[in-house]
Amino acid sequence: MATTRDYYEILGVDRNADGTTIASAYRKLAVRYHPDKNPGDEEAIGRFKEASEAFEVLNDAEKRARYDRFGHAGVNGSGGGAGFADVEDIFGAFGDLFGDLFGGRGRSRRVRKGRDVRCEATLTLEEAAVGVTKTVKFKRHEQCHECEGTGAAPGSKRETCSYCGGHGQVIQQAGIVRMQTTCPACHGEGSSVTEPCRDCRGQGRTLHTAEAEVQIPAGIDDGMQIRITGEGEPSPNGGPPGDCYCVIHVKQHELFEREGQHLIFRMPITFSQAALGARVEVPTLGGRAEIDVKPGTQSGDVFRLRGKGLPDPRHSGRGDLHVQVTIDVPKKLSPEEETLLRQLAELEQKHVAPHRKSFMEKLKEYFVQDEAS
Repeated sequence: MATTRDYYEILGVDRNADGTTIASAYRKLAVRYHPDKNPGDEEAIGRFKEASEAFEVLNDAEKRARYDRFGHAGVNGSGGGAGFADVEDIFGAFGDLFGDLFGGRGRSRRVRKGRDVRCEATLTLEEAAVGVTKTVKFKRHEQCHECEGTGAAPGSKRETCSYCGGHGQVIQQAGIVRMQTTCPACHGEGSSVTEPCRDCRGQGRTLHTAEAEVQIPAGIDDGMQIRITGEGEPSPNGGPPGDCYCVIHVKQHELFEREGQHLIFRMPITFSQAALGARVEVPTLGGRAEIDVKPGTQSGDVFRLRGKGLPDPRHSGRGDLHVQVTIDVPKKLSPEEETLLRQLAELEQKHVAPHRKSFMEKLKEYFVQDEAS
């Protein structure tokens, strides 16, 4: 299940709620909609999954920050959180936290999801506008080939943890409150290694470089992340693998500035075009277009080309292209241009700088004056 409802709304907490408040709110909903209390009630199971999905995101500081910034697209690129397949996945994910709340299921199911990994992909603005498939490389730990993931040296084996008796969990009790937590000795494994494997040093995993393809949707923005499901590290005890989160970087464009799904293009025009009006050709990401510059246009005026921006990966529709014109004042004028502009200044009765004399004219006047003296 992947919900599109606001996660804070689902848990009934405000956006500034701390971790304790979020966990407490989830616990209440989990008790209310627990499948054991609502056998055969598909709506209750749906609410249970929905609350678990919201908690999975908001209980993780990094995922919560991405969600606060980008919404559902920020936590998996397509509008959802964990998307638990069934309630057993939830018991496996949160059994350690809630213990007896799940009727003992958390204790009997000690599997954990593998760790998530990260990678990066860099796009041009043109690629971000249309969407693209990229092959990305990233590091992840994989099962050690020497010990086949046991962490024990060849010829030896793992031994049952004496602290938890092989359960991987311990029960702590304070008054009437009982809390099930991961065994601190074996870290939930239920066993330990006495003779560690030399290749992986008893970890059962070694670091490898992996490759995967990521489908990047059209309109994605710089800093967004896409989840590549199942491409993270394998679970240490038979659970599902983690995911790979691909961080997107969009290069700056030489012509366009980006503001969300809108583009800005700054276009210089001449004084005569601004004063008299003109039809001007402008670039877009999809080719050429034209704008009608009205007579009397001022420097800084903006013309909007609807739908010439970027699509929104979370909603339908496209942004606009905003063309901001600036009046370009030439640094050099031809004699004809200067004459015409001086005539215009006289008509406007405007004071302008006197005609500039050439170096040779100034030199000639200097010698004339010297001879006269």
